[in-house]
Amino acid sequence: MSPERTDTTVTRPHADSAFLRAARSEPVAHIPVWFMRQAGRSLPEYRKVRGEGTILDAIADVDRATEITLQPVRRYGVDAAILYSDIMTPAHAIGFGVDIQPGVGPVVERPFTSEADLERLRPLEADVDTPYVLETVRNLTAELDVPLIGFAGAPFTVASYLIEGRPTRTWVHTKALMHTDEPLWHRLMEALTDLAISSLRSQVDAGASAVQLFDSWVGALSPAEYDRFVAPSSSRVLAAMAELDVPRIHFGVHTGELLGRMAAAGAEVVGVDWRTPLDVARERVPTGTALQGNLDPALVAGGPTALEEAVADVIERGSDPRGGHIFNLGHGVLPETDPAVLERVVELVHAHPVREYPPASR
Repeated sequence: MSPERTDTTVTRPHADSAFLRAARSEPVAHIPVWFMRQAGRSLPEYRKVRGEGTILDAIADVDRATEITLQPVRRYGVDAAILYSDIMTPAHAIGFGVDIQPGVGPVVERPFTSEADLERLRPLEADVDTPYVLETVRNLTAELDVPLIGFAGAPFTVASYLIEGRPTRTWVHTKALMHTDEPLWHRLMEALTDLAISSLRSQVDAGASAVQLFDSWVGALSPAEYDRFVAPSSSRVLAAMAELDVPRIHFGVHTGELLGRMAAAGAEVVGVDWRTPLDVARERVPTGTALQGNLDPALVAGGPTALEEAVADVIERGSDPRGGHIFNLGHGVLPETDPAVLERVVELVHAHPVREYPPASR
């Protein structure tokens, strides 16, 4: 059973913003741009206010989380803000035993190994478990002059952290569970689907204008595995968001062979990493699907050399009458990135002429 939606009604500003129009594949006055991980270690102002403790401590501090979310909007002039949080926040909040270690990532004290561990995945009560997230969203909605993106981890990616116990490059334990105990796998995915739905609904009810479902590591799977083990859960998350009337963005890394499937799961926007050119990606998604991406973050971290040409190439490949384009990186901003280079990227994107295309038919 999906968690019940709250009765909270929110008036969402910025409905005619370039970001939301592009997400709906409507004509825009300029190409919208934002960056995954645009708030973080690349910004000196972030390092100044970050404070001690883990990222989970900063997320739980409403004033800090609000300020950190606002920093890149002020500095870069991007067309959307993304909530300062983490895909593991809900699992941490319900007491599964998740920490985020600096330099490592999510670490689970007792990884998921058996049916008994399902008892540790109780439903999320956002008002009780993550009230700080909701207060941060409300603060941001009141202050921002651009849309706010809320987000959650997709069931597969969150499951991989809970099972592996820490970041991995092989997903050995995750794939073993999928293929050796499929009923347990689907029960785990059902619980994590409910967790994602509750978290996203609470963010939208608090004022978020769009949502992004991060399936960061789903590119580790084959198309057949995606269809069998992942698509039903991701589709249920995105279907639950459809009634909220906000654009849905679906993103993963190494997902070139899965882009059509990720769009079919129910997303208006599909994020594309830098390995797949946007014109190629366009051929793999349905007409009317917007694309987000996909400048190589390492190229940006490397400095301004050839930046203008690379930005123009992404824009030219992304411009198409079959769907909108939101400029972004192909993954998150790297810590060593010079903020001045990102400022230049925003200038280049905003100054680039927009092709006159009619709205894409759906």
